[in-house]
Amino acid sequence: MSSPIADEVARRRTFAIISHPDAGKSTMTEALALHARLINEAGAIHGKAGRKSTVSDWMEMEKARGISVSSTALQFDYTPTGTDQASVINLVDTPGHADFSEDTYRVLTAVDAAVMLIDAAKGLEPQTLKLFQVCRHRGIPVITVINKWDRPGRTPLELLDEISERIGLTPTPLYWPVGIAGDFRGLRDARTGEYVKFTRTAGGAKIAPEEHLDADAALEREGDVWVEAVEETELMAEMGQVHDEESFLAGETSPVIFSSAILNFGVRQLLEALVELAPAPHERAGIDGAEREVSDPFSAVVFKVQAGMDSAHRDRLAFMRIVSGEFERGMVVTHAQTGKPFATKYAMTVVGRERETVDTAFPGDVVGLVNATALAPGDTLYAEKKVQFPPIPSFAPEHFAVVRADSAGKYKQFRKGIEQLGTEGVVQLLRNDIRGDASPVMAAVGPMQFEVVAARMKTEFNVDVQQERLGYTVARRTDAASADELNRQRGVEVFERTDGVLLALFSDKWRLQYIEKELPDLALETLVAAAD
Repeated sequence: MSSPIADEVARRRTFAIISHPDAGKSTMTEALALHARLINEAGAIHGKAGRKSTVSDWMEMEKARGISVSSTALQFDYTPTGTDQASVINLVDTPGHADFSEDTYRVLTAVDAAVMLIDAAKGLEPQTLKLFQVCRHRGIPVITVINKWDRPGRTPLELLDEISERIGLTPTPLYWPVGIAGDFRGLRDARTGEYVKFTRTAGGAKIAPEEHLDADAALEREGDVWVEAVEETELMAEMGQVHDEESFLAGETSPVIFSSAILNFGVRQLLEALVELAPAPHERAGIDGAEREVSDPFSAVVFKVQAGMDSAHRDRLAFMRIVSGEFERGMVVTHAQTGKPFATKYAMTVVGRERETVDTAFPGDVVGLVNATALAPGDTLYAEKKVQFPPIPSFAPEHFAVVRADSAGKYKQFRKGIEQLGTEGVVQLLRNDIRGDASPVMAAVGPMQFEVVAARMKTEFNVDVQQERLGYTVARRTDAASADELNRQRGVEVFERTDGVLLALFSDKWRLQYIEKELPDLALETLVAAAD
């Protein structure tokens, strides 16, 4: 039976783009926003040296380097061609750099589908493989986009073979390229046989015009290039590699589209594939195993906490993914971790630094709660019927550094800033009695996280910090009974993480192996690895 919430849920698609750095993720994000008329002109410029920041980048470090190191959320309406029903698209942007894979993991807890963006010249790369494994583990269906087809690259069949062989996912083409990599003329619709001919716009700043031709007209226009595209798509069909919705949702197959995000080719096709094929928001299990249905009273999970997004407002935003029910701004909900009430007076959608007030939202939507100092990633909010969703695991850190204020006179600001960044999950913060509160240890998946800490401490708290790298490379969870013995061992130091977990740091894996062999009764538990 139709209901207002059911109707709203059916219109929503919430997804993330996963990729290796430089595969074109930020450019694709902007191209999608352009096609949805969220922006009037794309800001991407050929060549990194002159590249403008995209609409979802907000940190000065991101703009200077042309990379995304934090996650943001874009929401826009999109009406597919030939329909009058607008869909609501929630695109949760992810960090492109491997050093921020923990932040990407958090984002993937908030989406229902993923777009795997692959560079046509490089194929599958390590970061893409890691993130796909996270999608597989979480049961997130994946649409594959082979990007940068406007540049020289590998053959379509070679790229699809690699996907099949390396990750065990059967690629099923939706749109096949007409023209080799570097000579991108258009796409053949594998399901209808129609030819979509693209026309370049100056600098790719505008939506690329499309011309739709039947097979005969395409053959006359493109000749042998069209024949090759037809033969290759028919070969895939003969091998059984055609889209099947059940197999896609089960994580066995992946629909494939070829594109050039920087030229806005193939972008509309991706949007319409998302609307047609990606799942709508659905139920989620609580820690007790009970399913929270989308029609149940309001609930949401916090997946990202971020401060410093707007230098004019020293506030802190907690991004929540709505799981069930209708959200109304101003409603008082319960914070599951503390049992305390939480007021939602200030609720926003955020596009880069631009904010708009949200009055209502539905399952699948992402809402930013302002001044949410009590919330941390993984927290649950609910109304009426109690629920608590499983926590988001922290990754095993591999890089460690002591951080201190450059000036003793700024210790108060230093303490406030470091604690805030730790709560946000920018780094994990570790302390022990020997080093004291003035010299906490930062633990990170990648060293660029330390750069973010230094940059944000300077810009948001006016504190210059000193960082001293530590010679530890491996972390294991331990307990109080084992801590004293571990601290007596050479090349080992035990710390308490902000969440109360005890971590033992080891100089290298050989030191760990030696202690595990000599002292087998000590508690040493493996943490979640970034590659898991």
